[in-house]
Amino acid sequence: MTERPFIAGLVLALLFSCSIVFSGARAAESSPALEFTRDTASSFARLALACLHREFPNKPDHVMNDAEDVRSPRAMHPAFYGCFDWHSAVHGHWMLVRLLRWFPDLPEARRIRSALDENLTSENIAREAKYLDEPERKSFERAYGWAWLLKLSQELREWDDPAARRWEKALAPLTRSIARRYADFLPRQTYPIRTGVHPNTAFALAFALDYAEAAGDSVLREIVIERSLEYYEGDRDCPAGWEPGGEDFFSPCLMEADLMRRVLDRDRFREWFRAFLPDIEKGEPASLFEPATVADRSDPKIVHLDGLNLSRAWCMEGIASALPDGDPAKERLHQAAVAHASDALSQVASGQYGGEHWLASFAVYTLSTFGE
Repeated sequence: MTERPFIAGLVLALLFSCSIVFSGARAAESSPALEFTRDTASSFARLALACLHREFPNKPDHVMNDAEDVRSPRAMHPAFYGCFDWHSAVHGHWMLVRLLRWFPDLPEARRIRSALDENLTSENIAREAKYLDEPERKSFERAYGWAWLLKLSQELREWDDPAARRWEKALAPLTRSIARRYADFLPRQTYPIRTGVHPNTAFALAFALDYAEAAGDSVLREIVIERSLEYYEGDRDCPAGWEPGGEDFFSPCLMEADLMRRVLDRDRFREWFRAFLPDIEKGEPASLFEPATVADRSDPKIVHLDGLNLSRAWCMEGIASALPDGDPAKERLHQAAVAHASDALSQVASGQYGGEHWLASFAVYTLSTFGE
């Protein structure tokens, strides 16, 4: 991945009245106007910076063992206490790292580096890791928060920057702890969780596999691949017509397919995918190709559907990249990915904290899938 990758698709009216257009990756190479711009990155960065050190409101995933365990979010999580919940704080850090990688001259660059220096210290991370070892913490943030923590570690690892080496080293104890938790839990998880929200197993496995391959963690990689095949290789006729659920931010069917295109070679994946979503090349089921309607962005659950449109887009684009040119499903998926991204990107900065504390991270990850 280049330090300033261009973005594919056609997307209009992004954040803070900043209009940008995305086109196919090949077109972007010859037209700087189609680039994911510094101004847009700056708009995303401001959303994360506004919540990274905002402790309240907060929704902790916290089991209280006794009266002494009634603690504030910052007391429990000195690194990841902001942005409403632990996992959103983690992927807010990931997003800032990625934006700074691509746009080192961001106007917010100094603030980003200062925030990362303040939060990603050895002392703070040691306390985060200690929290995981306390009683009743086995299922803490399993496995959505785990997945984003590994994605943050991967992003730091892949960035050639002295500060990234420092932050990666500070984060390492927590990274190792999360990787061990994956390796311990997955062999004991008999059945995958096929939900459209946080516990979705396919999402957690996809990000864990990305990390394991980047970090050279062969143990984790083998476990993830083995469990992916055990859970999903035999799946057929995914009931995509049942989607979306009313508070989904993942498509269970598309998230599973986006995992399996990582696990299977291209020929095996194409065969598997045809059986898994057999009518996809005809644009069916229609509900999978139409962006979800978000009726109330002030409702913290309904606004999940903006995230669904974004994650559908990244899954569709990822799946399309694994299909051969000329496959009719490839172009349908790409067109649908563009439609979903176009629908959601203009809504990231809605003025409602229930969406603003996390949707920018989904937006950046979605845009990252175009042109890779």
